[in-house]
Amino acid sequence: MAKFQVQFNSEKCKGCELCRAFCPKGIIVMSAQINNKGYAPASVSRQEECIGCQSCALVCPDGAIAIYQEEETP
Repeated sequence: MAKFQVQFNSEKCKGCELCRAFCPKGIIVMSAQINNKGYAPASVSRQEECIGCQSCALVCPDGAIAIYQEEETP
C-alpha cells in the first residue's frame, strides 16, 4: 500500500482551516505554534493515515500544502 507525506509551509498558511474541513481522514490539526504572520498554521497529526487524496492541497487558497508519495522499500 502506498504511503504519503503531507508537507505544510507554515509561513504561507493563514489558518483558515479549509484543509481541516476537507480532510476525509480527519488528520489535520491546527498548530499551537504561531507563524510570523500571527496565524496558527495547519499540520498533520497522524501522517501514516494519509491516503494521498490531495483534498487538503487542492482546497488551500495559499498553496501551503504539498503531498508526496513515499518510495516503497521491498
